[in-house]
Amino acid sequence: QVQLVETGGGLVQAGGSLRLSCAASGSVGRFNNMGWYRQPPGKQRELVATISSGGYRKYADSVKGRFAISGDNAANTVTLQMNSLKPEDTAVYFCNADFWGSFGSYWGQGTQVTVSS
Repeated sequence: QVQLVETGGGLVQAGGSLRLSCAASGSVGRFNNMGWYRQPPGKQRELVATISSGGYRKYADSVKGRFAISGDNAANTVTLQMNSLKPEDTAVYFCNADFWGSFGSYWGQGTQVTVSS
């Protein structure tokens, strides 16, 4: 059984930084794509940033220049460095990944990020 375990998150003032990490465990191959989505209060889940096994990075326009995603394909881990945080970044952040040889994608349990003004 595959699990995505997220760490990081919490409460920070506007302009501050946080780092989120996600690690996959279980019997699974290396990730094909791995990254982060978020769900602000009362809104739909949206993409934040993803990274492919080849290192291709994709970011939401709202976080470009402020967030940076990195990944270790061999270890099946991904990290999201979030800088210059804004109150509108407040959301539950979810790790997501799909893996070579596996069908579908997996989700973490979510971690809360709250940015105060």
